[in-house]
Amino acid sequence: MQKILIIRLSSIGDIVLISPIIRCVKQQLKDAEVHVLTKGQYQTLYNTNPYVSKIYTWEEENATSFAGLKAENYDFVVDLHKNIRTSKVKTILHKKGKSFPKLNFQKWLLVNFKKDILPNIHIVDRYFEAVKPLGVTNDQKGLDFFIQMDEEAFKKKFTFTDKYIVVAVGAKFATKRMPPKKLSEVLDGLPLPIVLIGGKEDQDSAQQIVELLPNQKITNTCGLLSFQESAQVIKDAQVIVTHDTGMMHIASAFELPIVSIWGNTVPAFGMYPYRPQAPNSYSIHEVLGLDCRPCSKIGFDTCPKGHFNCMMLQDTVAIQKRILQFLKNN
Repeated sequence: MQKILIIRLSSIGDIVLISPIIRCVKQQLKDAEVHVLTKGQYQTLYNTNPYVSKIYTWEEENATSFAGLKAENYDFVVDLHKNIRTSKVKTILHKKGKSFPKLNFQKWLLVNFKKDILPNIHIVDRYFEAVKPLGVTNDQKGLDFFIQMDEEAFKKKFTFTDKYIVVAVGAKFATKRMPPKKLSEVLDGLPLPIVLIGGKEDQDSAQQIVELLPNQKITNTCGLLSFQESAQVIKDAQVIVTHDTGMMHIASAFELPIVSIWGNTVPAFGMYPYRPQAPNSYSIHEVLGLDCRPCSKIGFDTCPKGHFNCMMLQDTVAIQKRILQFLKNN
């Protein structure tokens, strides 16, 4: 039996994006046992994955935390995080392994000099470079997300039986979020009820949307549902409107159409919706031609220029039109 360790410490979206690698390793190496190393706060994302045999959590950097990993005597280490910390893990384990092309220099050039020499390759396909020595290839079946929750408790919180549109209101950084007033322009007049999802930190923005659209049927679940329950809401929706977030990647694991709205980040970084099996099932909405975009690989709390043109100049009519097209075809 082979033992394979896959390292990805964070975060939600990235962990969903490595799901094809986990699946393909397990399915193509029939005798393999797949272990993962992640931060404790993300352990639940692996708990429901049937292709994962064991989960190790990174809590702090000391000999005790590595003892269990060393005892496993891995045959191969797949580093899908590729930073100083994961390099230390590989050094300590002293086993064969491989990482992937992170393209940090190319991203730096794009952010700082707006020179785009990034290859047109999704990050998932770059991740597969790390398992080439194992003979593992991409099965082109897309992402996985496995939901596990208390269905009875969920039904008490979420009573929808009609068709609806789900809107992921939030994003970690403000420069990745469309302001509530602008987002309300996208949602105004849509023919189906709208369900807003997000964390407690998104409650104020969601409430603003509700107040801006008094004639629209809107259910605000921000801060009321667990992460797994929010995933179920996404799975059952007719279409999702989302920013460049982990929720976008979770939606990519399901069959619903995705309308993705981009602010300061760009799809060229290689983290747009991953749907090789259904490439026409999502749309990307961004403001092209701005000399300040992308201003960061991740985001900021406020627009560095003060104008926030990457969101404020979004064509809300075009976005709504795409939502309606998806609804018509779905």
